[in-house]
Amino acid sequence: VMRTAKKMGVKSVAVYSEADRNSMHVAMADEAFCIGPAPSQQSYLAMEKIIQVARVSAAQAVHPGYGFLSENTEFAELCKQEGIIFIGPPSSAIRDMGIKSTSKAIMSAAGVPVVEGYHGEDQSDECLKDHAKRIGYPVMIKAVRGGGGKGMRIAHSEKEFLDQLESARREAKKSFNDDAMLIEKFVDNPRHVEVQVFGDQHGNAVHLFERDCSVQRRHQKIIEEAPGPGINSEVRKRLGEAAVKAAKAVNYVGAGTVEFIMDSRHNFYFMEMNTRLQVEHPVTEMITGTDLVEWQLRVAAGEKLPLMQEEILLRGHAFEARIYAEDPNNNFMPGAGPLLHLSTPPPDSFTRIETGVRQGDEVSVHYDPMIAKLVVWAEDRQAALRKLRYSLHRYNIVGLSTNIDFLLSLSGHPQFEAGNVHTNFIPQHHDELFPTKKATPPEVMCQAALGLILKEKMQTDAFRDQSDDKFSPFASSTGRRINICYTRKLSLLDGENGKLAFVLIKAFNFQIQDKTFLISGEIVNEDDTVYLRSSVNGTVCKSRLVILDNTIYLFFPEGSAQVGLPVPKYLSAVSSVGMQSGAVAPMTGTVEKVFVKAGDKVQIGDPLMVMIAMKMEHTIRAPKAGVIKKVNFQEGAQANRHAPLVEFVDEEAESK
Repeated sequence: VMRTAKKMGVKSVAVYSEADRNSMHVAMADEAFCIGPAPSQQSYLAMEKIIQVARVSAAQAVHPGYGFLSENTEFAELCKQEGIIFIGPPSSAIRDMGIKSTSKAIMSAAGVPVVEGYHGEDQSDECLKDHAKRIGYPVMIKAVRGGGGKGMRIAHSEKEFLDQLESARREAKKSFNDDAMLIEKFVDNPRHVEVQVFGDQHGNAVHLFERDCSVQRRHQKIIEEAPGPGINSEVRKRLGEAAVKAAKAVNYVGAGTVEFIMDSRHNFYFMEMNTRLQVEHPVTEMITGTDLVEWQLRVAAGEKLPLMQEEILLRGHAFEARIYAEDPNNNFMPGAGPLLHLSTPPPDSFTRIETGVRQGDEVSVHYDPMIAKLVVWAEDRQAALRKLRYSLHRYNIVGLSTNIDFLLSLSGHPQFEAGNVHTNFIPQHHDELFPTKKATPPEVMCQAALGLILKEKMQTDAFRDQSDDKFSPFASSTGRRINICYTRKLSLLDGENGKLAFVLIKAFNFQIQDKTFLISGEIVNEDDTVYLRSSVNGTVCKSRLVILDNTIYLFFPEGSAQVGLPVPKYLSAVSSVGMQSGAVAPMTGTVEKVFVKAGDKVQIGDPLMVMIAMKMEHTIRAPKAGVIKKVNFQEGAQANRHAPLVEFVDEEAESK
């Protein structure tokens, strides 16, 4: 938004929480104002504080971005009362489309196909359960004011319905301050196809083709593309026409997205309308050659749409991959931490990197764990997919877990390459996407050892070159030995399986177990990036080299490897104290609900408490059977990662 504003000669004013004081968006803005502490309810969701900043800065308009207040009817109304332009649709459209039950009725009346479901006012457990039974399992439980996958659960049977309903309500209350639910028939293996629409204040409305956002985890999109694979021109035309009908039915102004569920026969049904600019809007920009933020600003200023429907042309294919701080191997558990090293593919006309962080920044526990959006364009889908994979290989991050390797695995899956995508893609292809971890190849362990030795030599040489007053005679040794063969034994920790590997180094020969490798190489700096050029048994390889915190990171064109230096036993023993005595926090977050108290008996898997972290709800379950000894955190308390939440004693020990 700020980049487009600068391009148009419009000044931008940022608001930020205390946690975001050093964020990129604060540095980019012409002015910036702190509006409160880290919790979003006290800062980014505090409407009066934002309006006050608009008054003080004499801002003429407010761009709500992607989340928080972007679809809040009350905030849009407040802006109108203050004489401030809300860069979005009228509050009436936000209200009608934000309440899913209302939107379904409006769409049905407008001739847009909708999914069977219950959208009534009776919110009792029994009523919702009865309607779920009538519709037939599986059913989707969705927050009436939901969005972004929040407050959404699938109930596969009557037995699990109430548990899933309660979980969805809690998350919806936390995210939208409204726990009203609707029930819909769950379409098995559907595609999630959405259409970008745009309206102006003169009654014009257009669509900018469709995006396929089917591949998801936790009901949240992970990779998007435009146009949708396998969708022919006739279906595309009907999709666009239905989306424009939806926009006109609510007198829509500005950018919006009409979302559809599509079955295997390309029948589609209205799901919801997002009354804001979507996170994945860049793929639409890439295939239409537009700047949708510029369209937003022009339309908000009262101008007509820059292009009419017949002037909007479809060109090429684009992908967007969302790069998250999360651990795909641990159910995509979101994470937080510092970006100790961050290197990206160089942006160009066909590669965009949309991010709000830089090397050295920290991914905060308080907000969404997205690091960046990587967007690529090419003439056709296969060429765009190759470019996506090439760019992902060059996106290297050290300091926290990311989903980059998973995105590479996903984008290289034969069924994804064929365009056979649906919302159940990841579970269906789980075994191929999450293969059993194998030991790091010995050739790679040799390269890691070589990288470490060369880096040590560079540091020694740098020390030797210091001024005389800091000179050490011990550092002046060349390492030359007479009649003695230089040998060294390195212990390395395999990042794939956690096992120790021993590398015996004799001059240029590296030995691992009974295999010997002839290896040589050098470290080179190119464009402020450190590379390791090596030759292992005659095979030449170039990899990006990063050594931080006793870990060696190698980034190859075909993947990456992580090799550690073992922590001494006395240190690892200290760090693990208390980790096995009870349930621990998987990450830093807030305790939302506590189910147990001292003296309670629990079985393995029983829910102990619910934590909210990174805009997600996590249920903490008992790791083993026992009796609760102590609950260390009460509802509303903040717990750090790996903090013991609940302590208990084994059932056998208690009986004795």
